[in-house]
Amino acid sequence: MRRSLVVVLDFGSQYTQLIARRIREQHVYCEVHPCTTPPDRIAAMAPRAIVLSGGPASVYAPGAPALDPRLLDLDVPILGICYGMQALCHVLGGRVVPADRREYGPATITVRHAVGLFAAFGEGEPVDVWASHGDRVEALPPGWRLLADSPAAPFAAACDARGRIHGVQFHPEVVHTPRGADMIAAFLFEIAGCRPDFTPGSFVDEAVERVRHQVGDGRVVCGLSGGVDSAVAAVLVHRAVGDRLTCIFVDNGLLRRDEAVEVVRTFRDQLRLPLVHVDASRRFLDALRGVTDPETKRKTIGRLFIEVFEEAASGVGGADFLVQGTLYPDVIESTTFHGGPSAVIKSHHNVGGLPERMRLRLVEPLRELFKDEVRRVGDALGIPHHVLWRHPFPGPGLAIRCVGEVTEERLRILRDADAVLDAEIRAAGLYERLWQAFCVLLPVRSVGVMGDDRTYEHVVAIRAVDSVDGMTADWARLPYEVLGRVASRIVSEVRGCNRVVYDVSPKPPSTIEWE
Repeated sequence: MRRSLVVVLDFGSQYTQLIARRIREQHVYCEVHPCTTPPDRIAAMAPRAIVLSGGPASVYAPGAPALDPRLLDLDVPILGICYGMQALCHVLGGRVVPADRREYGPATITVRHAVGLFAAFGEGEPVDVWASHGDRVEALPPGWRLLADSPAAPFAAACDARGRIHGVQFHPEVVHTPRGADMIAAFLFEIAGCRPDFTPGSFVDEAVERVRHQVGDGRVVCGLSGGVDSAVAAVLVHRAVGDRLTCIFVDNGLLRRDEAVEVVRTFRDQLRLPLVHVDASRRFLDALRGVTDPETKRKTIGRLFIEVFEEAASGVGGADFLVQGTLYPDVIESTTFHGGPSAVIKSHHNVGGLPERMRLRLVEPLRELFKDEVRRVGDALGIPHHVLWRHPFPGPGLAIRCVGEVTEERLRILRDADAVLDAEIRAAGLYERLWQAFCVLLPVRSVGVMGDDRTYEHVVAIRAVDSVDGMTADWARLPYEVLGRVASRIVSEVRGCNRVVYDVSPKPPSTIEWE
């Protein structure tokens, strides 16, 4: 039986990826496509439902993304979110106007008819939602029914006469709409009749088949870092092609303390993956000498990684494909998502393709997954728990946590401090409750007193965050006693550091990493 598919059409919303995530949390498979995708192509996918994302435009603005009316001929349940609802109403004969009172942020709607999306709600019930719109629906299309309203949106939610097409003027996909998951579940299961058949096990089976189909009889190399993403990608591809996969672990000299030894022990000895270990630490450190700009660091490391990797891959003989553990957040932050308006936040070393001279085709089996989904897939693959629950570690390694120039001495201070933090976080039972916890070495020194002597030494910042998928994050409220022990130990045990500070910035506006 073919699994249920929901097609999400992207009209340029910053929340499009969250729509996909919320649908998959209901164990329903979905794919995101540009809003310009022809209806006949969508029909060929045989979706059970279609979701129209929000977007920053006005339906009347020149060049605004338009809804193809032929989409409505597919007779598939549709949910329009914010701009998606406005586009539906515009096409079907309703009226959309600039709002007298724009809504950006928390809002409260009142349920007027507890049907469709609101079948699990009570009539007259106030519901907290997250709004983000400058236009509003002034008049519904003929035959449509009001479901909910608010002071700023007289038609905050509505549906057509058959209850097959729904529209909302708020964002059920964001966490700030507390019962948004109930609305999405009602659309998926009660309205569209989807089945919850997208599970880690089903993903593994399908991904293995996709890799086999893509690779054929070719040989594959994988850039293994030891992190969760590359580990899951490598084991998944190994299941698909066996020993036609060779993993290449490039030690760039920017790893945490004893990390290279652990990677070789885990992946070569325990997981039995074919592994080539290349120690290129001196080449990377030489290339980074005098470099302080964050983007230059990333690009220098990425360029040199490709050079070293290419040399190692040439020794494998006849490699045709390269495996990368690219994840959805990497793609979103590095590129414009599906032609949408998203700004590039920072470059990622594993996004954007390869030099033509490498002549390797990319295999990215995890490209559409979020981190927590990757961990569930890894568990289905039998990867050890301690590997799956390692905190995310950036491809450029400690270079982007060593703010300013990267030197062996600064890396030593950072490694020693990070080892202290890791030990204390684990001892307090906090490691797996945190998304990430790490140290950052700042490019400043501060005056201190040790014994009776004046010191002028380095400052270490602690960064610990809570998150679900890395797209947004809040600073973790670590217990004061834990912070106190970490700071005391770092100042006492890490030679060259006399001050410790704690980063309390959320993402956004900050990023999780400092560079």
